[in-house]
Amino acid sequence: MNSENYDFVIVGAGSAGCVLGNRLSASGRYSVLLLEAGPADRYLWIHIPIGYAKTMFHPVYNWGFYTDPDPNMHDRRVYWPRGRGLGGSSSINGLIYVRGQAQDYERWADAGNAGWGWHDVLPYFIKCEHNTRGASEYHGSSGPLWVSDIGEKHELMEAIIRAAAERGVPFNDDFNGTIQEGVGYYQLTTRNGWRCSTATAYLRPARRRANLRIETGAHAIGIVFDGRRAAGIRYIQRGREREARATHEVILSAGSLQTPQLLQISGVGNAKQLQVLGIPVTHHLPGVGENLQDHLQLRLMYKVSKPITINDDLQSPWRKMRMGIKWILFRRGPLAIGINQGGMFTRMLKESDSPDIQFHFATVSAEMAGAKPHPWSGCTFSVCQLRPLSRGTVFVRSRDPRAALGIQPNYLSHDTDRRCAVASIKYARHLAAAPALREYLAEEYRPGSAVRSDEELLDWARDYGATIFHPSGTCKMGCDPLAVVDARLRVHGLAGLRVVDCSIMPTLVSGNTNAPVIMIAEKASDMILQDHAAHPTPLVDLSPTI
Repeated sequence: MNSENYDFVIVGAGSAGCVLGNRLSASGRYSVLLLEAGPADRYLWIHIPIGYAKTMFHPVYNWGFYTDPDPNMHDRRVYWPRGRGLGGSSSINGLIYVRGQAQDYERWADAGNAGWGWHDVLPYFIKCEHNTRGASEYHGSSGPLWVSDIGEKHELMEAIIRAAAERGVPFNDDFNGTIQEGVGYYQLTTRNGWRCSTATAYLRPARRRANLRIETGAHAIGIVFDGRRAAGIRYIQRGREREARATHEVILSAGSLQTPQLLQISGVGNAKQLQVLGIPVTHHLPGVGENLQDHLQLRLMYKVSKPITINDDLQSPWRKMRMGIKWILFRRGPLAIGINQGGMFTRMLKESDSPDIQFHFATVSAEMAGAKPHPWSGCTFSVCQLRPLSRGTVFVRSRDPRAALGIQPNYLSHDTDRRCAVASIKYARHLAAAPALREYLAEEYRPGSAVRSDEELLDWARDYGATIFHPSGTCKMGCDPLAVVDARLRVHGLAGLRVVDCSIMPTLVSGNTNAPVIMIAEKASDMILQDHAAHPTPLVDLSPTI
């Protein structure tokens, strides 16, 4: 086994890991190893926004997880795509840039996480951002992550905006501005018609640094501990087991599924569960893998009266050629957008004091997100509850780090989530029936007119509900018995070990998760550098186990 020494070893070159790799190596003071199980991001369709459809089921660039049968979803196994390769899920996602609501972060702070309120995190959102609209109170123009407007308005999306106004929802030009509520076009993480993943934004400018080493095809299989201190990572690369030692810290950025998996196979988790599997217990931390949250999307689909959808573009060789020419010459058109053009945030439940559902409007329809479009003109109204109360778990089934992971989302297990699901489907239909959409929507394809009662609507949600790709919360930040990390993202009761990814979210944010994860990594980078500037010797945190 080869063993090498670095100041920092980062596991996972995804949305968070790429940020950390750049920021921790920027001064030249520290040596940084960034490990990624997947390949480099050389696949062309990663970089073309509409390539989302090409990577959704890709066997190399997508982990292609499935949940366990969920009893709340008629025992269905739900497909969970996750990015595999440089950029992680930021290389295969829908490119939508949404931060969530200020209240989301105030809830984090109120739960005992000092420094995570809205005014604490906003500077990091601004720091990361290169918004094509320029700098303002809410936006940055000098960060590495490009955030761009959609270049063209679409006839159907314009009709949806008018329909929303008819239903009392105002137009909102900026979901990341003063207020989130409203309907409008999304901004996307694109630059001149190309995807701007974190690998593009953060790693590409940094990869020539002598103190940053990036290893792809490097699958982490365990954390090396010296007593209660994380001292390194064991990983397999090209069939050979290697070890990387960290003199300062090991940082886990493998995501909400694989970060808890790596902790558990390394003996950090619920001691009773680990002992059943024959995994030696390093540290009893029962919250590892608990608190799993995700946005459940309910995709209503409509047949469209006019041949103006992407379905129509892809049915015609001439229109496909025109799409390609438009992108090649002008970096515009459907290839520069991806799937969803616009969205809406509004309130469903009487008890909600801020938007509690989100729509993604797409001028395309298919049986699954990213699958082959239907052979007729179609569109999709995808709606999800923003702050679900259902909680699931992630758990290992074996000591083998490459064995299938147990994922139980427990969708719709909470009554509030069931009420919101039914109400949101009804509201989507109410929107679709607005006068502004009468000349566009010919027929409801799914759920279909036969599905009417609340019980039928809930059954349909159980039969067809799917992830909108936002699993979070499995190594939650906090100070309660199920918390895994503290407010500086250090793992409770261990030294030299942090978690920096979507798993640290105590509660799910009200929107897409990519921008918040990048913010988390920007803030974590500053905290890590501050800690080690104050402590030239390796930082030790042996706080008692919660």
